[in-house]
Amino acid sequence: MTAGPLDLLALGRVSVDLYAQEPYASFLDPQTFVKSIGGSPTNVAVAGARLGLRTAVVTAVGDDPMGDYALAKLAALGVQTCYVARQTGGRTPVVLVALEVPAEPTITFLRAPDAPDTAIEVDAVAEPALDACRVLWMSGSTLAVGPTARTAMQWMVRRARREHTVLDLDLRPTLWADPALAAETAARAIGLSTVVVGNRSECAMALGTAEPHQAADALLARGVSIAVVKMGGDGVLLASADERVVVDPIRVEVRCGSGAGDAFGGALATGLVRGWSLSRIGRVANAAGALVTSRLTCADAMPTLPELEAFEATTPQPRVIHRG
Repeated sequence: MTAGPLDLLALGRVSVDLYAQEPYASFLDPQTFVKSIGGSPTNVAVAGARLGLRTAVVTAVGDDPMGDYALAKLAALGVQTCYVARQTGGRTPVVLVALEVPAEPTITFLRAPDAPDTAIEVDAVAEPALDACRVLWMSGSTLAVGPTARTAMQWMVRRARREHTVLDLDLRPTLWADPALAAETAARAIGLSTVVVGNRSECAMALGTAEPHQAADALLARGVSIAVVKMGGDGVLLASADERVVVDPIRVEVRCGSGAGDAFGGALATGLVRGWSLSRIGRVANAAGALVTSRLTCADAMPTLPELEAFEATTPQPRVIHRG
């Protein structure tokens, strides 16, 4: 068990990721691979740990060599592993990444439908630890499959919108047989969250609008304290009841576009824990996402705070918009 409350507790997917090093090459071409770990909640926990938070991920791996590697890598990157279960006979998922288009990598999942991380039960974390964590991080993909989906919703209900309960909409259409169920589940989860993060398409699924300010309005009207709408090439919008901030995109040479959103999430969680202003959260999180795209992997690419602050100092200031 951990000593004292965690800053960040994330629930959901974990995998061993193999990244091809050759840009503009497909899986048909000769390739060499670099090994790391991944899965969005896992990456967010790593990103937070690299920025100085006390983090843990609630997940499960198989009792296979890939599970051994995932556990060792999590520990090496500063993430507490006390909530990582081992499933007897289970196979730890593997993900292959090719850089045929570096900004939008080709990703192949070698993952059973009943992967170990879909079988997390509600008692995986004791209620006092769940209540005490400063940020509970949930992703929409976690709400889609198996016992883990039921656990995620029950934990959000228990938290009763305690700060900070964060929902990353994380739309993965392949995980949902019924888009209507995805929207219904997202709507319920939004009603249990204090912070919601999503891109335009995810907001369209969950809220019925892809227009960023309308999406932010809809989230705030549902009781969310901070709405974050990622606008692709137009940057990111962060909105609270009394302030709106637009952070412009940062131009970098993209080596691998995977992992930017998770780096953003780790920095967002750090800002929530540290009590940063909305502008500072937006600027630092946006810089984290950009910096990670200039590197090859996800988890291993997450910056430390000194690295991020040095890079952030070279980026444009956010535009603050006051509405109403």
